[in-house]
Amino acid sequence: MLPFDEDVTAQAASRIAVQDALDLDRKVQVVAEYILSLDPEGKRFGAVLRDTIDQLLNGEVTGRYDWNQLFKTEKTHAGTLVEINLQREFQFNDGGDVGCDEDKHPMDYRIRGIDVDCKFSQTFGGWMIPPEAMNHLCLLVWADDRKSKWSAGILPVRREWLNSGGNRDKKLTLKAEHREDAVHWIWRDAELPENVLLHLPESTRSAILSGKSGQKRVIELFRRVQNRRIGRGTVRTAARQLDYMAGLREGKGRARTVLRRDGIVIAGPYNKHREIAEKIGAVVPQRGEFVSFRVAEAMPHHGDRPRVELEGREWVIAAPGDPVITAPRLPKVVGEEEA
Repeated sequence: MLPFDEDVTAQAASRIAVQDALDLDRKVQVVAEYILSLDPEGKRFGAVLRDTIDQLLNGEVTGRYDWNQLFKTEKTHAGTLVEINLQREFQFNDGGDVGCDEDKHPMDYRIRGIDVDCKFSQTFGGWMIPPEAMNHLCLLVWADDRKSKWSAGILPVRREWLNSGGNRDKKLTLKAEHREDAVHWIWRDAELPENVLLHLPESTRSAILSGKSGQKRVIELFRRVQNRRIGRGTVRTAARQLDYMAGLREGKGRARTVLRRDGIVIAGPYNKHREIAEKIGAVVPQRGEFVSFRVAEAMPHHGDRPRVELEGREWVIAAPGDPVITAPRLPKVVGEEEA
């Protein structure tokens, strides 16, 4: 082969490499924009991660509330559950097989005709990427329950961005210096719905969980943790019973009825309740969440504080000095989907 033939071959290979890189970048944009179109604010994605962590903790059965209480095998299983639960939520199609014939790797999703592998890590940067995914896309997901943060982005897998080591399965990790510039972050350090029990002072958590019955524990949870979003997972962990939602409803000895005598209402993730919470200036519950807060009848000394009318009277969020009076009932919600 003549020298100029080698130059032409090298130039052709370079052009192909550039074209492949541009095509991969285009695919990143297509997948990222599609996911964002399904979930513009990331609320659905964050809720899936919250539910998946709660599913692993299984507080209803185990009473656990901390990732560190999980067994090693359970932590290893987290990636599979995240992959499955995201597919259920967003209805992604199954991915195809990639790689050479003797070492095929099934990709998790096919999004807008593009194969994508899903990789979750509770440690930022801990994603394990199979070599067969080279020149394909990975959806990198991270969530940290203690920080109440999560991120998700698309990585076009390129050899120069990966560490050369790898584990015995030959899986590779993303170089630390490329964790920002190589990944198209759809959401970065977004707010993970809070694991309330994990973040309470030990004395408060102990006072809640030491109740002799599930009903008493649920009541104590909403009495002690006010104006703060409390997810279903937290309620399940406190209740430790199959019909944990029963403890929230109106009825003799149940949370809404008992706490109403102390001036405390519990708003749920329903349109009417969310509207009341917003009008009165309380934290507004999101999907799968509840918020309790003490109210007082509006008086001249409350000035122009936000207020809401219930049962023919105006109410504000109670200040520490306001007397304790029986709170009004919140509107009953029948057949309404969660917001």
